[in-house]
Formats: sequence, C-alpha cells, structure tokens
Amino acid sequence: MMEKTTQMNEKRCYSVSDLQEMLGISKPAVYELIKRKEFRWVMIGGRYKISKRSFDEWLDGSFDTSQAPLKDVKST
Repeated sequence: MMEKTTQMNEKRCYSVSDLQEMLGISKPAVYELIKRKEFRWVMIGGRYKISKRSFDEWLDGSFDTSQAPLKDVKST
C-alpha cells in the first residue's frame, strides 16, 4: 500500500478510480465532482484525467472553481 501511495504522489494527474480510492467515495460521487467542475480535468480516450494540482488545491480548500476549464482531448 505504501508503494502505491508513493506512486500516486508522483503523478501529474489522477483517474476516477484514484480519486475514488483516495476519498473513499463511489465512482458516481467522483463523476458528480467532475460535473460540478470542482477541479480541472481533461478527457483522453474516453477517460477522465484530473489535474493533481487542482485536485490538491480543491482538497486543501484553495482552488478557484471558476478557473476550471473543461476539455475533451480525442485520442489518436
């Protein structure tokens, strides 16, 4: 478990499953946070990738949600 936590701390973005595990909530709850633009994210190949920095700022209570752009990046 410690190794996985260390790996997550080194990531630049998180998956929905990462957030689900870290927050101890359901996947639908993570999708609701994404829908509410609680942090920056991009969609790559049909999967959400959440900015680590904006997630960490949100968790610490300092993220300005009005600056959360939404992007859909098509995979090639």
